[in-house]
Amino acid sequence: MMVEAQRHTALLWAPVALGLGVAWYFGLKVEPVQGAAWAAAGCGGLSVLAVLTLRRATLLALLGLVFMGFGMAKLHSDRLAAPVLTTDRYGPVVGRIVGFDRSQTNKLRLLLDRVHLPGVDPADTPRRVRVVLGGPTPQDALRAGARVMTIARLGPPPPPVEPTGFDFRRHAWFLQLGAIGYTATPVVLAEPPETAQGVPLLRLRLRLAEAIRSNMPTRTGGFAAAILTGDRSGIDPRDLVDLRASNLAHLLAISGLHMGLLTGVVFMLTRFGLALVPGVALRSPAKRIAALAALLAGAAYLALSGASIATQRAFIMAAVIFIAVLVDRPALTLRAVAVAALLVLLWRPESLLSAGFQMSFAATIALVAVYQGLTRLRARLPEVHPVVRWGAALVLTSLVAGLATAPYSAFHFNQLTRFGLVANVLAVPAMGLLVMPSALVALVLAPLGLDWIGYGLMDLGIAHILRVAHWVAGLDGAVLPVAAGPGWVLGLLSFGGLVVVLMRGAIRLTGVVMVAMALVAWGGAPRPLLLVNAEGSLVGVDSPGGRILNRSRGAGFAARVWLENDGDAADQATAGGRPTDWRDKQAFRATLHESQIQVHWSNADNAPLPDCRQETIIIAPKRTSKPAGPCQFLGASALAANGAHAFYPDALTQPLTTHDVTGRRPWTHPNDTWRRSNQ
Repeated sequence: MMVEAQRHTALLWAPVALGLGVAWYFGLKVEPVQGAAWAAAGCGGLSVLAVLTLRRATLLALLGLVFMGFGMAKLHSDRLAAPVLTTDRYGPVVGRIVGFDRSQTNKLRLLLDRVHLPGVDPADTPRRVRVVLGGPTPQDALRAGARVMTIARLGPPPPPVEPTGFDFRRHAWFLQLGAIGYTATPVVLAEPPETAQGVPLLRLRLRLAEAIRSNMPTRTGGFAAAILTGDRSGIDPRDLVDLRASNLAHLLAISGLHMGLLTGVVFMLTRFGLALVPGVALRSPAKRIAALAALLAGAAYLALSGASIATQRAFIMAAVIFIAVLVDRPALTLRAVAVAALLVLLWRPESLLSAGFQMSFAATIALVAVYQGLTRLRARLPEVHPVVRWGAALVLTSLVAGLATAPYSAFHFNQLTRFGLVANVLAVPAMGLLVMPSALVALVLAPLGLDWIGYGLMDLGIAHILRVAHWVAGLDGAVLPVAAGPGWVLGLLSFGGLVVVLMRGAIRLTGVVMVAMALVAWGGAPRPLLLVNAEGSLVGVDSPGGRILNRSRGAGFAARVWLENDGDAADQATAGGRPTDWRDKQAFRATLHESQIQVHWSNADNAPLPDCRQETIIIAPKRTSKPAGPCQFLGASALAANGAHAFYPDALTQPLTTHDVTGRRPWTHPNDTWRRSNQ
């Protein structure tokens, strides 16, 4: 009976099976051979095709999708193989500007392709390089498609700052980003601007962003340019902090909300406009025409906004919905969400690991499931005034989306916003009812010179959103820090949530049990007693009063991530000033709490080291030879070979290292993969 209840749910589980295959590939410690990937993808595809033809053996089809996901992820990774710098380099950099964004310190960053590094063999030159600008740069050099030159310090994408942390190398691999760096030298044109070729959409985006900013006040104009073109260069850093603290930062990401609002407004206005003409309304399929108009508007928005991964995902979701309307199928259903997830995973398998993918699909699945349930209960619900119904729907939408995305926000960003529901209820209506429709008004009225009307209305809506963000961020306890948990916890929690939503009958309760087990395991997961970064320059010792750092300045990114992962709201200066046994610029000594193990860090070349005893851990990043004795010793060789180290309470003699976690993958040994793929 229970098995019979699950009939016709295979499509809902198809993206789950495909995602399991993708996760299988990324979870490996050793890269599989390409032949195995082709075989897995081929066998998986054949099994799915056979099941679709025979309409039997659903479990075989799901198993085939697992293998297909594994194979597609491997083949996608190989397709993007590109050279990566292996060492730090200081010197000239020449390249074509193909992207702009901002660093965490709000400095302008350039994304360059067609890169030339004097002295580096073209075969070993990265396809893309990202450079943070630290000095003044002439505006005529910052043109999309312009070929520019500067003097920069470049290096390979950095490894995780702790073994189980986010691996930027993997992220960069799928962007074909082979080096990142910094320049304090002005960027100059390597070729006259008139000869710059390519990237016409980027030029159009930047011109549109500049037009928006020039027609609106500085603060709201920067926000408007970000949500319409993806150009965040004009956003006030203080507003960014407030938006994050109030759980409104998602309004800046061009993703499902913006795509849904824009295409929804176009659909509604087109259908309403056709209905005003009786002859057209009676003789034409107005609903299909409106769906096609919305689809085209979404495609244009995708192109103009820079086609980021989040925007691609949002467009695929919208496209599935409006194509369903075109073929007279229900649009907002779990099946439509499943088809969108399948397309995204086939197009970009690596997106499974991203916070954007997880949060957007978690929110969408939860909202569709809840509103489908309410639809079935509509006959039992009392009739209420439309305004009350609209207000209740707004609160319910914010509550469901917030609860569905909260675990992913806590896992990836180590924080929960206590008043996020209030902020979203107060701010999101302004985005849907005023900001996005006003953007369309400005676009339509621009040829008549009346676009100022749309810009003025956008200014009102965005100013309201920023006021809400500032007010909520200023409330006591607005942000709750959350300690990091192991990766498998998020997987178990996600699978449990899917069981609750997708399964039928009493078996759903097993999903509730899975979610509860995941949350309990997350809360009880230990943090490392001792952390050492890959360079050995930063050491963090856990204590009852919070993690003690060996230095209050330097290696700031690693320090910030460690403290965030601890759920510690302190900054590096505070953690670097916490009491310890001994600290100066070249040496540090601390005792691990609830043990007699002493940690000694020495950054000097020739200073004497402490006695190498059984209960001692010595960290000396500038030493190559281990002193005589039974101590644990982390010198230059061990750090270079294994990366960051984490010492957990139950395994102090066997630290977990970055190499243990990441293994030998294309992004950990990129040039080996690149050369094999080009032989």
